[in-house]
Amino acid sequence: MYFLSVALLTILARLATSQQIFDVYQTTHDQNHLFAAVGPGVASPINFDVPGASASADIVVDETTIHQAIAGYGASLTDASASVLNGLKTVNKDKYQELLNKLFDVTDSNGNAGLTYLRVPLGATDFSANVWSFDETNGDIALDHFDANNAPAELFFVIQDILSVNPNIKIHILPWSPPGWMKDSGTMKGGVLKDDYQDVFANYLLKCLQAFKDKGITAYAIAIQNEPENNNDSLPSTVYTAAKEAAVGKALRTLMDKNGFNNVKLIGYEHNWDHAAEYPVHLLDAAPDAFAGVSFHCYRGTVDQMEDFYEKYKDKEIYMTDSEECTGTSNTDWWADVKWTTQILGIDATKHHAMSSLYWNLALDENGGPQLDGASSCEHEGGCAGLVEVKSDGTYMLRQQYYALAQLSKAILPKDAGGPFGKRIGVSVTGDQSWALVVGAFLTERGVANEPSRYSLVVLNYYDTDSTGKADPHDVEATISFKGKQAKYTFPVGVSTLFWYA
Repeated sequence: MYFLSVALLTILARLATSQQIFDVYQTTHDQNHLFAAVGPGVASPINFDVPGASASADIVVDETTIHQAIAGYGASLTDASASVLNGLKTVNKDKYQELLNKLFDVTDSNGNAGLTYLRVPLGATDFSANVWSFDETNGDIALDHFDANNAPAELFFVIQDILSVNPNIKIHILPWSPPGWMKDSGTMKGGVLKDDYQDVFANYLLKCLQAFKDKGITAYAIAIQNEPENNNDSLPSTVYTAAKEAAVGKALRTLMDKNGFNNVKLIGYEHNWDHAAEYPVHLLDAAPDAFAGVSFHCYRGTVDQMEDFYEKYKDKEIYMTDSEECTGTSNTDWWADVKWTTQILGIDATKHHAMSSLYWNLALDENGGPQLDGASSCEHEGGCAGLVEVKSDGTYMLRQQYYALAQLSKAILPKDAGGPFGKRIGVSVTGDQSWALVVGAFLTERGVANEPSRYSLVVLNYYDTDSTGKADPHDVEATISFKGKQAKYTFPVGVSTLFWYA
């Protein structure tokens, strides 16, 4: 009886102390905190107590409403990204390893971003030194000359180094164009895949999966085409109709299932929000069994338009896989970019069912390159920039979007090795200052028996101006309502990620 009582008391003590906030990470508008652990720590936790009066902003967590699991946050490893990262490794190996750890190390409580999703182009993009594919032999329908070594050597070197930091990272591969000889244009820059090469191209993509696997890289997902409605003769691109992508998708899915890639997801569309009710719906209408879901980019339309696809195909997955110079960002206003990335690509995208959000280039140099000669994609205000800026002197700078993605990623990482990722759960904000807070809530179940689940909030306070638009940052005092209890926290202007267990 004594031992039973001790065990019971231990359980009760654990439950009593579990609803306490020990950890808060913050990125503030004034950059005084940059994804910094700000406590409160074990010595003075924030307790969930008997509810009192609600503050001017009351965050109400609904743990009973559980939505999609989050696959992760990340960016694309283009040829340019691989080049500058490999260059950093050559000049300063210690800084290179430090950077990979900051980006991809998922160890709990280490202060690193823990990015878990990496998009890798198959062949050249607008961020390549030259135009290339895995088979440059004209008319090679048997693909006898397919050669994975056509890729820049540093591409696979850097992927292997990333895998050494995070062996479970999700790798999503896709082309910007088939080899030019498969297209009506005869070049990878613009044009259309010829109808009689659809099956050949499906086999080409299968060979890509096999080549990556031979190098120890198992893909999480593959797509048929980046931005299939974009025809740009200054860079690798290809136009598809939904019907043609469906035909290639059905052929590829059959090949994948027959060759041991049945667990690899086939993702469709990979283009902007504005056509969410059209192309991706038509694609899934034509090939519902081939595709696990679709992905979106942010360059046209609004994030809520993903609902148009979701309403038609609630059983399919939705990803956000590309963003940089989108509406609301400039690459020149640090805090505005943090706000936009956190709200639109993070909280709002998951609210509209996205399982991931990715930035475009993982890393670029000080000039936003290297870029393919003649490519037009950086001809806009602010130019192009990576998640990280790698400098020629062997140092690097984490850019503003890094901090936003780090705050988001921290909320959904598995608590236990091999455990599940976080799931979005219900949350609302009420009160006179509810307008100032944008909030996402997540539940991470445990990979260890009998351990309490982790609950997380990502809170953006954007009360940064007065009524005239003049800079005037205001903290927001908030209450957090959870399971009949209430905690209090004052949010500075910035992004805060909080955790507790229950």
